[in-house]
Amino acid sequence: MNHSIKRVQRIRSLFAGLVLATVSTLALASCTEDHQIPDEAKRKTFVLVNGAFQAAYGWDKVKAALEAKGNQVVVVELLGHGTDQTNPAGITMDSYRDKVVSAIQPLQGKVVLVGHSLGGIIISAAAEVVPEKIERLVYLGAFVPQNGESLFAIAGQDTESELSPLFVPSQDHLTVGISDFEKFQNAFCADASQQDKKAVLDRFRPEPAVPLTNPVTLTSAKFGSVSKSYIKTLQDKALGKTLQNKLITDHKITDVHEIDSSHCPFLSKSQELSDLLISIANQ
Repeated sequence: MNHSIKRVQRIRSLFAGLVLATVSTLALASCTEDHQIPDEAKRKTFVLVNGAFQAAYGWDKVKAALEAKGNQVVVVELLGHGTDQTNPAGITMDSYRDKVVSAIQPLQGKVVLVGHSLGGIIISAAAEVVPEKIERLVYLGAFVPQNGESLFAIAGQDTESELSPLFVPSQDHLTVGISDFEKFQNAFCADASQQDKKAVLDRFRPEPAVPLTNPVTLTSAKFGSVSKSYIKTLQDKALGKTLQNKLITDHKITDVHEIDSSHCPFLSKSQELSDLLISIANQ
C-alpha cells in the first residue's frame, strides 16, 4: 500500500515538474517576442543631437523606444539649450562640436550619431574630429554642410521654408527669436499632439545666433570617410523638400529613407522613427 502511494506521489511530482518547465519556456518565449530583445551584435549606441529651438527633452520618446530594444542612448544637451545657461556670447559651432565629441569619447565602441536640422551641421563637425568613433552619421531632416559652409549659408538656399521668414534677431544679435508662434508651430511641428506642441512653446528659448553663422571645416579623409544616411521628412515646412534632395545629391548620400512627418518626427512619430533608426543602424 505504501509502495503504491509513493509511486503515485512520484508520478504527480514528475507531472508537476513537466508543467512548470513548459510554462517557464512559454513565458520566456513570450517575453522575448514582446520586447524583441536583440542579440549583442545588434545592440547599438545612439548619440542624439537636437536642432534649433529644441533641446534634449525632444528625444525623450525616441530614447525610451530605443532603450526598450536593448540599445544604449546618449542625448546631448547643447550649450544655450534646455536648462543650460551658458551665455550666448560665448557659444560657437565649435562649442557644440566639442560638447558632442565629449559625449562620444568615453563610450565603448563606435556610435550611431544622429543629428536633427541644425544638428546635421554639428554631427558633421564632430565626425571631422573623431571619425574613428562613429559608425554612421544619420541626418534627420537635417542640414549637411560642405567644407566652409555655415547653417545660414545653406538655409539661404531654401525657398520653401516657412520657418526662416519668422526669424527675429535680438538687439545685440546674439540670439534669434520668432515673430509669430502660431506660424512657428505650423512650420515646426504641425502633426504633433497638442501636449507636445505646448511643451515646445513652454520650453522655447531664443536660439544662440553665432553658431548659425560659423562655417565648419571638413575633409574627405575624416568627415568624408564616415558612412552617412539621410531621413527625409516628407511634410516638412521648416526645411524644404527641394533643399533636402539637393543636400542628399550634393553629398552623394545613397542610403536615403523617408518618414511622413513634419520637421519634428521625434514628437509626432517617435516609434516609427525609432524603428527606422534601428533598421538603419543594423543594415
